[in-house]
Amino acid sequence: MGYQAAQPPAERGSMATERRGAPTSSPEERERNAGRRNALLALYEAEFGLRAASAVLERRIAAAEIAGAEAEWGRSLLAIAEERRPELDALAARLAPAFPLATMTRIDRSILRCGLGEVLHSRAATPAEAIAAWTALARTYSGEPARRLVNGVLGSAHREGAAAVAEADGGSEQ
Repeated sequence: MGYQAAQPPAERGSMATERRGAPTSSPEERERNAGRRNALLALYEAEFGLRAASAVLERRIAAAEIAGAEAEWGRSLLAIAEERRPELDALAARLAPAFPLATMTRIDRSILRCGLGEVLHSRAATPAEAIAAWTALARTYSGEPARRLVNGVLGSAHREGAAAVAEADGGSEQ
């Protein structure tokens, strides 16, 4: 008859042992994701007012918790977020008027600041990669409502930025 013995999950390729359809990330993308997470955590810790975010990150680098490209990526994102904070906050407030920054959780504010900074002012990763990464961090650290908020704000900011570039180029689409 057509009976076959059940195979263990590892041999069947079950979802528990194999992720189907999930894109594999390059080592550079993994380093950028780790750098994003480190920048986010430093900015979040700085929200409590004890130290500047860059000092938090440098403390973790000195303690050998972070090294190499992850540290450099984290530094660059923090530099953007700290340097352009008023601009990023104003943009977040305009794009999400129903969610005032003052009433947002600290982690949500930190995610928006870092994410907007990267999407608008960094060319190290594509905007699509940055939006996906910050959306995933929002889901991980804050939950589904924050994921939707971050995705909407970052997507709107990117579309506005792309439209401004196209207008500046004489209406050409890129």
